[in-house]
Amino acid sequence: MKNSQYLKQYVQMHPDNKMAWYLLGKEYKKNGQEGKANYCFNQAGGVYEAFEQSKVPSDMLREYEEELLRTAREREKRNGRIRRLLLLVSFLLLVLMPAAAKAPGDGSMMTAVEPEDQAKTVPAADSESSLDLEKAGDSAADTLFTAREAGGGGAASASGLAGLLGSGGGKVPSLTAVLGMQRSGKWLLWKERLPVAYTLERNENGRTTIQSYDAAACACKPPDVGALADRGAEWQQRQEQLAALWSALNSFRAAKGRMPESLGELTGNFPGNWMAGTTPLMERAFAPLKAEAERKAAQGADGLDAPGGDSGAAPGAAPSAGNGGAEMPFLSQPLAILVDKQKHRLAVTSGGIIIRSYEVGLGGTRTPEGSFVITDKVVNPNGHDNGEFGSRGMQLSDTNYAIHGTNEPESVGKDESLGCIRMKRRDIEELFDLVPKGTKVQIAGGGLLPDVTQGSENPFSLKAAGNQTNPRKQYHWLN
Repeated sequence: MKNSQYLKQYVQMHPDNKMAWYLLGKEYKKNGQEGKANYCFNQAGGVYEAFEQSKVPSDMLREYEEELLRTAREREKRNGRIRRLLLLVSFLLLVLMPAAAKAPGDGSMMTAVEPEDQAKTVPAADSESSLDLEKAGDSAADTLFTAREAGGGGAASASGLAGLLGSGGGKVPSLTAVLGMQRSGKWLLWKERLPVAYTLERNENGRTTIQSYDAAACACKPPDVGALADRGAEWQQRQEQLAALWSALNSFRAAKGRMPESLGELTGNFPGNWMAGTTPLMERAFAPLKAEAERKAAQGADGLDAPGGDSGAAPGAAPSAGNGGAEMPFLSQPLAILVDKQKHRLAVTSGGIIIRSYEVGLGGTRTPEGSFVITDKVVNPNGHDNGEFGSRGMQLSDTNYAIHGTNEPESVGKDESLGCIRMKRRDIEELFDLVPKGTKVQIAGGGLLPDVTQGSENPFSLKAAGNQTNPRKQYHWLN
């Protein structure tokens, strides 16, 4: 099991290493974890076929595996030394910290001194903050919102202070509000209206006050979160819009080998409807996001996975402001779809964060497993919004399978389709607007997603642009 852990760490850092995926699958299979093994073998692609169908000497495989394990163990040792150093720094901060101040409403607070010139040089240890640069003409313009794992280190950790206070290219906002995401297995859950976990407020003297809003964590009575929670919810909505646009840019560039000339090139008539529509924020953000993407391309960066940072950034990592102070998406990894056949779940993910999770109808063994790409996004397939494919359809690669609506909503959660993925009308229409054409889709046997449904009382929706019907084609998906 220890080898599985090291190999898992390795493929997380090197997801394109097909051989590593194959070796991890062999470890899972040896441990009797067939579902996980099959998923890894799917990721291994041609390597699995080549090695399973040929007589490869076992010592060759063992030598390769030992090299990967050695690399993973060395990385873990380095990370361990870094963690110990951060703990030591945290301890020194607590020892040298001025006495705690009393918060309004008897909320427990602690204060740390952070000189202004130091904030410009402290590295963002985990890159876990995201600038909200909307200039509203009030104090909201000086507020930074971000999201982190609830209870994942807290405000008192040295890495947390460095990441939050040292972000923004040297311009430190007067107030940073941290929203708390719950963890379920390896996933962080991006739920509607994430709670405010704590805030960090800096005064003119460079002194930072940390206020917890978790009564259980601080054993205190926090002040009313009120308007701050509302602004946090607005920030989340903005981040979903930016993530959808960033993913569309990523998909368009991957398919065309260039960036779109205008937002209209992403929102044209079928089949040019990479995005289902726009929002005012997307219209303002298109030019700076495109410029940031082009800047990365000019520097030789491979892909658009993490604006303002490298493509190997941790899931959900957020960059500082890009050129010209553009707002970059907190959900910096391109949106992807993961389908868990065992749990009848379809999730929209960004790195290690689940943004949405829906119940779906499947076809059991008739639903294929593997990797696909959304190639067509169609409104009212075959000219109907109440037919067998419902009001929306998204074809999976060059196949007869699709993610679509249904006129049999009672079949959702069951294995009654001929292989396609069925969704309720409200869910498919939100998914259609959220993910662009070119989005990667992974269908796996099971055990990949938590057994939770993450919808929204206010579904993600875009102002429709262009004609997204396709009357020239009769779709024959395996409903």
